[in-house]
Amino acid sequence: MNKQPIRSIFLLGFLCCGAGIAAFAQDTTKRKTIDITSTFKPVLREASKINFNAVPPVADTGRPRLSYAIPVQNLFFSYQPAELKPVALQMDSITAWQYSNFIKVGIGNVHQPYVKAGFSFGDGKSTFFNVFADHYTSKGSLPFQKNSLTSVSAAGTYKTTNNLELNGKLGFSSDDYYLYGYRPETLSFTKSELRQRFQTIEGRVDLRNIRPTEYGLSYHPNLRVSAFSDNHSPKASETNTVLNLPLEKTFGDEFGFNLGATADLTHYERKADNSGNNKLTDQNNLYYVSAAVLYKTPQLYIHGGLIPSWDQREFHMLPNIMADITTGDKQLTLQLGWIGYYQKGSYQRFAGINPWLAQPDSLYNTRIDEKYAGLKGSLGNHFSYSAKLGFLTYRNLPLFVNDPGDGKTFLIRYEPKMDAIQLHSEVAYNIGEEFGASAGFTFNSFTKLRNELKAWGMIPVEFNAGLHWQIIKDLRLKSELWAWDGARYLGKDGQAYKGTTGFDLNAGAEFRITKNFNLWVQMNNILNNKYERWHQYEVFGFNILGGITYSFNTK
Repeated sequence: MNKQPIRSIFLLGFLCCGAGIAAFAQDTTKRKTIDITSTFKPVLREASKINFNAVPPVADTGRPRLSYAIPVQNLFFSYQPAELKPVALQMDSITAWQYSNFIKVGIGNVHQPYVKAGFSFGDGKSTFFNVFADHYTSKGSLPFQKNSLTSVSAAGTYKTTNNLELNGKLGFSSDDYYLYGYRPETLSFTKSELRQRFQTIEGRVDLRNIRPTEYGLSYHPNLRVSAFSDNHSPKASETNTVLNLPLEKTFGDEFGFNLGATADLTHYERKADNSGNNKLTDQNNLYYVSAAVLYKTPQLYIHGGLIPSWDQREFHMLPNIMADITTGDKQLTLQLGWIGYYQKGSYQRFAGINPWLAQPDSLYNTRIDEKYAGLKGSLGNHFSYSAKLGFLTYRNLPLFVNDPGDGKTFLIRYEPKMDAIQLHSEVAYNIGEEFGASAGFTFNSFTKLRNELKAWGMIPVEFNAGLHWQIIKDLRLKSELWAWDGARYLGKDGQAYKGTTGFDLNAGAEFRITKNFNLWVQMNNILNNKYERWHQYEVFGFNILGGITYSFNTK
């Protein structure tokens, strides 16, 4: 083995170890330094900033288009049952402009003359006092075809500072009719024999709280007293007194309770004739108490109650249940009900229905039971509608038939029980007070009469329409149409006959000529249709009435 390379390896390792020891043996007192061979400066990037500068908005010259969902404000009659009775034809009249103090006079070919006046007093805030007077005389082409109506009344209202309102009214009326419907026409009567006069003195007073009390009570007691008489020989007279005491209690916004008591008293007396006979005294008293629970929300109204009643001491329990179900937009309301009510039997009321009646021999109240279903609502902002189907039962219904002699007076026959189906509908289109058009249709079917052959004097089908239009500020026009199918009447032979069909078209106008004067004109029965509402009593033909109205106001 060669020893020369081994020595070389050991010598090289020794030298390396010495160099390492020398490196660790450097001077430690020397300060340590760092040599920088390159430069680096860290810098943050500048952030973006949002400038909030106050810049004025750009003016918007466009008109905003806003949509409002406002319910249509249409007037609807509460769906109480309408009286189904033979009614006398109402006097045609144009809707008058309202004045607080005025005198209205006119003359025509039938009305000779016509006078109406009204005066108002008070401060208009807490005290109100009104006086009204009305008179007209009419004369037709037939012998004794004339009548005269006169009325005077005064009404007052006083509002106290403690939430009370007191109302009172006192009036007098005198209505003259002539029994010109006798047949044969060759019969001879004096003026005094045919003259029929009804006079009435009536007073009314009531008290009510304007706003409910802190306990939610609303009350409205009222009293009405009337004295009624005729000019017959022997003479008949009647006093009617009606006392009503209603009270309503509310519980929050949804619940309520109604309680009421009514006393309707009638005393009828007919004096004895020259021989001391035929004297008659009749007392027709009616008492009833009504109690009902109310529930009301925007979409639902429920009225449930009972009416115990005493009709001439005979007890009857009447239903009083009604419900209205309304959609959220108020455009459709479903109405359901089962109700009972009375029509008072009095000489005064019967004379208002048929002024050519004879003195009644007895007085009975009419009791009515009705079940109905109906719809009412509105379409758009101006159109409204209503429809109702009712099933009615009448008890002691007065029917008017011509007396078997000359037929100039009407006798009263009471039907003990009668059923009827009634369909009534109405439509209306109104634009404020400037324009309005309405129409109504009523259909009646009378069935299951117990004593009589037909419902004498009851109108089976009736149609009416009206139009008023204020063309300009000082000119108003109006038109009315009345049409109905003839009522049944009882002939002298005891058979049933159908009366004539009525068709009555009227039109009128009123316009201002100065601040205080208005001219007006009214035309009735334009087509000269001489129908008979009551058998043997032909109405006036075409007639025109015109005049002037003077208003004491300066506005």
